[in-house]
Amino acid sequence: MEPLFTPEQLAEIHAYHQPYYIRAAVEPWVRLALSALLLGVLVRPVYRGATAAAAALERRFGAGLRKAPVSRAFFSAMDRLWGESGWGTAILFALFIDVATQLLYAPANVYFYYVLEHRYGMSNDTPAGFAWTWFKGGVVGAIALTALVVGLYGLARRVRRWWLVLGVPVALLMLVASALDPYRARLYFDQSPLPEGPLRARITALMRKADITFSDVMVEKTSVTSKRIQAYFAGQGPTRTIVLNDVILQEFAEDEVLAAVAHEAGHVNEPRWPGRIASSLAVMALLLLIDGLLRLSARRGWWGIQRPGDIRTLPLVSLVVFLLISFAAPVSGVLSREREREADRYGLKLTGDPGAFRRMLVKAARVNKMDPEPPRWLVLKGMSHPPMGERIAAVDTP
Repeated sequence: MEPLFTPEQLAEIHAYHQPYYIRAAVEPWVRLALSALLLGVLVRPVYRGATAAAAALERRFGAGLRKAPVSRAFFSAMDRLWGESGWGTAILFALFIDVATQLLYAPANVYFYYVLEHRYGMSNDTPAGFAWTWFKGGVVGAIALTALVVGLYGLARRVRRWWLVLGVPVALLMLVASALDPYRARLYFDQSPLPEGPLRARITALMRKADITFSDVMVEKTSVTSKRIQAYFAGQGPTRTIVLNDVILQEFAEDEVLAAVAHEAGHVNEPRWPGRIASSLAVMALLLLIDGLLRLSARRGWWGIQRPGDIRTLPLVSLVVFLLISFAAPVSGVLSREREREADRYGLKLTGDPGAFRRMLVKAARVNKMDPEPPRWLVLKGMSHPPMGERIAAVDTP
């Protein structure tokens, strides 16, 4: 059997992944140190700066914006939701911390996601394209953070059981949010329908065999930034879309593309409702925990807080969420890896072509420079997929 990598390729892959492994080991401690700095030193001065900035903006632009028809309605709605003045300070406080954190991580992000990717031939991105993608991500993140501040802290200031008022619609939204997946992806990459031809016909026949309905097969043009292959299903029900990036069409033969689609089809057949319901309940529990943190902070008077719903608790809430995610990652990783194994078994059964399935995995490993045997601690930390060496060995085992 042909080896997965030559010794030279394997050495290059190890050199490529080593910085990422170091980052995975160090980053949690950096995050904890940053949280300690924020909570121990920076909350008060950042809050004072946000208060001063909000007051200056109000003096400069407030009178005019509160009279203009559109902005007047916005200001009125925000005042009613917040219950009093101060929402501008809250939003600026959150954004100041977010921007400072982004700037702190910027050198590492540029190195890992641009320099290192180019050094090992994994990226086609230009400096302008990289900056534009980063900017779009920052804008989307800022909008999400603003919505969090207004929704969570605005309700927490005015409603006794705010966690229930906010949690129920969020939980319900999570149950159907995946229907929007095909549209979220298009924020970053252009997509176009896969042209009519043998490949589309074979994918359609394979999905008919699997009894999976879908709306279209789309080609996502990721090669402008990345040389990685990718295939996935987006959406559900009437919005379900099969997405193949243009790199996989360049690198894979038709039977190998079918094997990749068959693997992804295995995820469609997973029992998803139990997981979605559990996730929704977990969100409710998290919001209840946050409510307890807000009230505890007010009782103890931390950082000068006198009432629940004070934005100065945001770094504490972020730290607790980070710790919960970190502790849950090993368990969620075990579940995710088993889902991937089951999707491999399903794909093999659906195609009935273990040779094509093996070639698909081998090419994916080579093109994406996957470490066939990553460190065991990294796997246990919460890797979502089994190591590629393990997946290929499972195909080779009768």
